[in-house]
Amino acid sequence: MPPESKDSTIRRTERTDLRIPYGEANCSPQGLPEVRPATVAARVRVGSEPLRRVVFPVPHPDPLLARLLREECSAFLVKQAADIAFGPDWKRDGDLMRGTLVLTRRGAGRVAVGSVDGTTHYIVTPARKAGPLVVLEAGAARAEVPIALSPGRCDPHAFAEAKKAFLFPVRASVDGGEERVVIVQPPADRQKELIDYALEVCGLKE
Repeated sequence: MPPESKDSTIRRTERTDLRIPYGEANCSPQGLPEVRPATVAARVRVGSEPLRRVVFPVPHPDPLLARLLREECSAFLVKQAADIAFGPDWKRDGDLMRGTLVLTRRGAGRVAVGSVDGTTHYIVTPARKAGPLVVLEAGAARAEVPIALSPGRCDPHAFAEAKKAFLFPVRASVDGGEERVVIVQPPADRQKELIDYALEVCGLKE
């Protein structure tokens, strides 16, 4: 991200943590890049003295930056080949909510989905139990697989703290390569529908 001005008053203390956004990783269609050395630059004034520039080197290779780069660029590589999303049509079937996971062609390559993991609030049950759940062949424009969702937690506290309830990890590969994790998030209207369904199944709906 480009530099952003932010003033912080640091009082006499052994340590003060300052929030610094990294921004999105710079990914390449050619593969996973290596994390580069990074620095944090600050202009510091003590009391009434003039501002002076101080540069703090980030330890290299930094484990956090390396992990963020790997995760974001892994998802980027899959998204170059196909868009992965929940289908538009979902229906209640007893205590289950049934729908589809849809792959839509964006670029070249054979895309295979190995698994769809649940979240803190929802359990995912795919129609297929073994092998790739769904494959978008190199010449195909679209592929889908039936999946079912069910509540993973029914305590009221869980619904009050549902910050990551809809971040579903999908493991996918391109052309037989290493599986990468792509986070699939339903649109806002679908999220509301799933919350209402889960509240009703859990007996919490007023």
